[in-house]
Amino acid sequence: MIGVFDSGFGGLTIHRALIDAMPEHDFVYLGDNKNSPYGTREPLDVLNLTCAGMERLIAEGCTLVVVACNTAAAVAMRWIQQQWLPALYLKDGVPRNALSIVVPTIEAATGLDWYEKRRLHDGVTTGGVVAVFATERTVATKTYPFEIRKRRPDIQVVQQACPALAGAIEAGASQDKLRAMIGEYAAALMQQLNGRAPESVVLGCTHYPLVADLFAEVLPAGIPIISQPDTTAAALVTYLERHPEYQVGRNGQRKFLSTGYVPDALHLIEKFWGEPLSFEKA
Repeated sequence: MIGVFDSGFGGLTIHRALIDAMPEHDFVYLGDNKNSPYGTREPLDVLNLTCAGMERLIAEGCTLVVVACNTAAAVAMRWIQQQWLPALYLKDGVPRNALSIVVPTIEAATGLDWYEKRRLHDGVTTGGVVAVFATERTVATKTYPFEIRKRRPDIQVVQQACPALAGAIEAGASQDKLRAMIGEYAAALMQQLNGRAPESVVLGCTHYPLVADLFAEVLPAGIPIISQPDTTAAALVTYLERHPEYQVGRNGQRKFLSTGYVPDALHLIEKFWGEPLSFEKA
C-alpha cells in the first residue's frame, strides 16, 4: 500500500491527485489533525511526529509513504531517508521509502531534474522571481530558496510566512476570514518585491491549495501557481515505474485515518473532495 501522511487535512489535496493518477493502487491516508498545525512547532517535535506517522502507516502495510506536508518534509525528510529507514531495513529487510512533495515542486520551479539536473522544461523565466507562501517552520528551514538557487542561481526566491493560515483552514474558518488573512500575506509579499509581480507562486503548504482560489483573488492576475498535487502525482507515477520492488497493491483500496479533527473543517474538505469522507481514529 501507499501511505500519504500530513499534519492534517491539507494532504488530501495531494492524495486526491495521487488517486486520480493511479486509481488502481491501494492508498492509506493519515492526517495528524490532533497535533496540527506543524508550522509553529519546534523541529525536533516535527521530526518525532513525522516518524510516529510513518510508523502508523507502516503498521498498515505501507512500503512507500508520501510525506504530504511541506513542514514535515523540509524538517524531517533527510533524517528519515538517511537514518530512520535504513535502520528499519536492517531489522526486517523490507524495502521501504518515503518521498517528499518538496522535490517535485522544486523540479517544477526550476525545470531541472532533482538528481541529474538535466533540463525537463523551461521552468520559470530566466532571472525571474518565485514567490513561496509557507508556514513559519518551512520558511525558517530555507529549503525552497536553497534548493532552487542551488540549481538555478538566476532565480530569486522570496518567501512569505503565513503563521495562522493552516490552523485556520484546519479549524474550518469562514471564507471571509480566510480571504482577509490571505490578503494580508499577499500584501506583505508584494511589499517585499516593491510591488513587482513574481513570475510564479508556490503554495508551500498542502493546506493552501484548499483555498487556492482565494490566493488567485488577491494576487496580481495571471501569475501561474505551481500545483504541488499535480507535480507530486506525476513524480510518483514515474518513481513507481522505476521501482517495481515496492509492493503497493493494485486493488483500489482506500482508507482514511485521523488522530482527531475539528468537524467544522469537514465542509471545506468535502467541497474540495467532491463527496463525504469517513475517517477512522488512528
